[in-house]
Amino acid sequence: MRLEFTTEPFDLEEPPEHALAAREVLAAGPLEAVDVGPFGNTAEGEEEAVIAAVAELLRRTVAVGATRVSLQVSVLGAGPR
Repeated sequence: MRLEFTTEPFDLEEPPEHALAAREVLAAGPLEAVDVGPFGNTAEGEEEAVIAAVAELLRRTVAVGATRVSLQVSVLGAGPR
């Protein structure tokens, strides 16, 4: 699965606490192809790892001030199950 997300509000001067919390979640998990940027973040991993990361991401970022978390999860190599 591929996770893409942003947290708001934005701060162009320095990363807000919710952005730093999101980075910690990505760094702590077993996700791969992690790319952290100022306007969006991506990571890939097994289904359960991505689902767990999304739950932790929401908990941690909202707890420290995120007012919006926009995310998209794509199933890679999706075929019939």
